[in-house]
Amino acid sequence: MSVNLLDLIPIKIMKSQENDDGTITIFKPKFRNKFMVKYIMPKLKSPDFKVKLDEFGSFVWKQIDGARTVEEIGFELKDSFKENIEPVYERLSVYFQTLLRYKFIEYKNYDPKKDKIVD
Repeated sequence: MSVNLLDLIPIKIMKSQENDDGTITIFKPKFRNKFMVKYIMPKLKSPDFKVKLDEFGSFVWKQIDGARTVEEIGFELKDSFKENIEPVYERLSVYFQTLLRYKFIEYKNYDPKKDKIVD
């Protein structure tokens, strides 16, 4: 069975902030290891990597609310950016794969162990 990305509901698992220009910065912790967090992090300027999103990425990030599916986010994206975002679903596919790979999101209704959508 193959899971359709458009049916998945993304949820944010990283902290973020909206910048003055409306773009988003995501904060990814540099370390998760308890030893590193305790002894190395206090010596660092910042405990997080800062990932700045562009206009399109920021728009998508703001749409992730734990209720909308990827397909619904695509509708919103297409409605706001018209032909400038085409091909919308191909671009969204790559973008969501990247967010997932860097562990910025998870899918609320997906069980990776079973490779299927759950309720």
